Amino acid sequence: MTVLVVGGGIGGLATALGLARAGQRVTVLEAAPLFEEIGAGIQVGPNGFRMLDSLGVGAAVRGRAVHVDELRLRCGVSGRQIAGLPVNEGFQERFGTYAVVHRNDVLTPLLDACQNDERIDLRVSSGVEAYTQDADGVTAVLRSGDLVHGDALIGADGLRSAVRRQLVGDGDPQVSGHTTFRAVIPAQDVPLSLKENVVTLWAGPRYHVVWYVIAGGRYVNLVATADNDATDPMTGKPVEHAEVMKHFTPLCDDAARIMELADEWRAWVLCDRAPITDWQDSRVVLLGDAAHPVLQYAAQGACQALEDAVCLSSVFDPRDVGGSFARYVSLRSERTARVHHASRWMGREIYHPAGEAAEVRDAMFASWAVADLHDRLEWLYG
Repeated sequence: MTVLVVGGGIGGLATALGLARAGQRVTVLEAAPLFEEIGAGIQVGPNGFRMLDSLGVGAAVRGRAVHVDELRLRCGVSGRQIAGLPVNEGFQERFGTYAVVHRNDVLTPLLDACQNDERIDLRVSSGVEAYTQDADGVTAVLRSGDLVHGDALIGADGLRSAVRRQLVGDGDPQVSGHTTFRAVIPAQDVPLSLKENVVTLWAGPRYHVVWYVIAGGRYVNLVATADNDATDPMTGKPVEHAEVMKHFTPLCDDAARIMELADEWRAWVLCDRAPITDWQDSRVVLLGDAAHPVLQYAAQGACQALEDAVCLSSVFDPRDVGGSFARYVSLRSERTARVHHASRWMGREIYHPAGEAAEVRDAMFASWAVADLHDRLEWLYG
């Protein structure tokens, strides 16, 4: 049996690796000319690391990650601390590793493992436009016109998935109205007074700014997001510094000092889709952002794709492909919908509130001890 995996990002390669470890032959069809992740840093929670461990690459990713001590929420206007969640010691004992890492430092160990598995055929410049099914299996129709045949097909081709377009037919993703500006700064440029081994998030009225160190401490990942009512999709567009800064006022001194260090910005308009349960078309199924794209606010996009990959690999039965895929969807759809709603809620109520809503947020965090935060995170990380 050969399983076709459309998309060679974190979710696609994790799925290929999981299926191969379960004894299946896999062909990965990646549209780009090489396997790489677009973007810079991501946060990987304990649930993500457990999936990486089960795939045999957890140690490699941990070795490339920065293991922060705390997640810290501060007021974007005054700079005062609103809340802090230590993610060492007690957190690790209950949940496991929380770390920050460059996206490629997650992808590379997965890619290395796939390249070293003779059951996995990795193909680049192989973008998929459509698929067909018959009694003999599934055929991927490439943009080049070439055909690739397999016994099953998994669409892990991201937010604007061609597989989803055919399977679900629900049009373009939903534009959130939020624009994220990203930059990478040499860590040596950051003033010593601001250097801490934490993920710091400044939350202001209709904006937030987050930064943390990546790439073994060599760079700082800076992400500034504005609720600016953006209506047009944008993916990685270069933006002038002055254009970025106009969305972040008033802004406390520390956040402003960090943002002033960035000289190259790129912009993304954030999108997601409402949760659905029809991810499957017989021998074809969706995975990761192709199935359940979420906003960035819960830091769960990659983690949920990894959970999908491990779940699908564990239930896959070559004697009953359709039944396996149905089982996978039933196991994953409710949880991913909950993550979707939690991500939207966090953006609205934690990251971007203003006025009385911000006061309610502050009072809520003031009433919680660290143990309370742990209890509230049990469903996600436990």
